[in-house]
Amino acid sequence: MSYLGVGVSPGNVPVYHGTNLKVIDRRVRVAELVLRCLICGLSVLAAALVGTDTQIKEIFTIQKRARFTDMKALVFLVAANGITAAYSLVQGVRCVVGMGRGSVLFSKPLALAIFSGDQALAYLNLAAVGAAAQSAAFAKLGQTKLQWMVICNMYGKFCNQVGEGIAVSLLVSICMVGLSCISAFGLFRLYGSNKAKNNSGW
Repeated sequence: MSYLGVGVSPGNVPVYHGTNLKVIDRRVRVAELVLRCLICGLSVLAAALVGTDTQIKEIFTIQKRARFTDMKALVFLVAANGITAAYSLVQGVRCVVGMGRGSVLFSKPLALAIFSGDQALAYLNLAAVGAAAQSAAFAKLGQTKLQWMVICNMYGKFCNQVGEGIAVSLLVSICMVGLSCISAFGLFRLYGSNKAKNNSGW
């Protein structure tokens, strides 16, 4: 039984029969794959920028090296980007396999798992960027009331590269939000197709 171009497969998994819906589904999957590949690459770049950043400053014949591990917020940022890169790589492979098989829709448990994972990674990246940006602001501007000195006056190169890493991480967060919208669409249309099935009397 079909309804508005939507039917049910023998395995009780909704599939599309309408040509327009197939075209839309294909475009959505391509957009998802592109976003996941972009997120993976940007996450690796952000983690590399912050994780490899270091600068040595000599103060009264004493050498002091600045590393990302000196700030817990930067450690959190590198870890979040690493997790995001690995997750995006796995999901990207899943997208390629799904497109290669020509499958249009997947099961509700898998759709829910993907949606939950994308949401969790989006929140994780936003939290990491927020924490890193706040720490970077203190390093750049200082805090006179707490007697926190301006660190970036001494470690200019280090701060600049950290800023680049935070900017790239912000792009990752924006892409993750967009990807969450796509996964939400993929999940909720399954429930919509079931609703159409129930309304048709089957």
